[in-house]
Amino acid sequence: MGRLIAVVLFIAVLVPGVLLARAWALAAGRRAVASAGVEFATPTAEGVATLQRQAQHGRRVRRLGLLLGLVGVVASVVMFAEASVFLWLPALVVGLLAGVVLAEATRPRPRWRLSDPARRPRRSEQVSLWLLWTTRAVVVAELVVAVVMWRRGDLADTVGWVAVLVPLVAWLLAETALLRVLVRPLPAEGADVPVDEALRTWTAHLVTAATSVLALLPLGTLLLAAGIDLGDRVTENVDLLPVALVAGGFASLAAGLAVAAFLVTWLRPVRADERALAG
Repeated sequence: MGRLIAVVLFIAVLVPGVLLARAWALAAGRRAVASAGVEFATPTAEGVATLQRQAQHGRRVRRLGLLLGLVGVVASVVMFAEASVFLWLPALVVGLLAGVVLAEATRPRPRWRLSDPARRPRRSEQVSLWLLWTTRAVVVAELVVAVVMWRRGDLADTVGWVAVLVPLVAWLLAETALLRVLVRPLPAEGADVPVDEALRTWTAHLVTAATSVLALLPLGTLLLAAGIDLGDRVTENVDLLPVALVAGGFASLAAGLAVAAFLVTWLRPVRADERALAG
């Protein structure tokens, strides 16, 4: 009976990760709709120029993120020598994702004429609220787990600082980007409204996905480590906590990889001449 309960618990803990991946798959519909709006509209000259500036800004800052990741690789080599080989990929991933979030948080404001009186879209028109609040919950969970394990002495100081600061800073940058796209008024010219809506949709999904990955992957790693450590203890009865932690770790890692795959599909900038419904 104990093994059956453990299996059922393991499967149950995996369900949220599956639902999260499903929600991101459905978010592709928002991308198609936003792209179609730009495709079928005729933006003004300022709207086209805005798309070009936004794309250039995104590429520059993401390259800066790649450079940051390479700096992280060099720093890991200096600090850990041969043992740093296992940190090269995480350092690059953190740098690239940090570049994505930073690019969205620092995007230049469009120069088109704004609506008067100011009109602003609702948050639910930009991104699924379920995805947004799931990201926030995952970040909080990762921070709580990291702090608890750090205070118990399960994490070295260097690892503890990284596990806390990276998701926290990414979250703050993401909230900054989300706030900017929420309070920015719509353009006065109706032809530029689809462009503006597409840019808002892209930003909301990019920062949500990047922050989710930066929280899910370390959360999964921490839960796996905690579950394996607890599993080594000898107990008289069936201990379901290690099973739940290991299952949660696997679910978080799988969900993080799935969200990262969906994130790649959002990296292509909005273009006025793209065939939005071509696939």
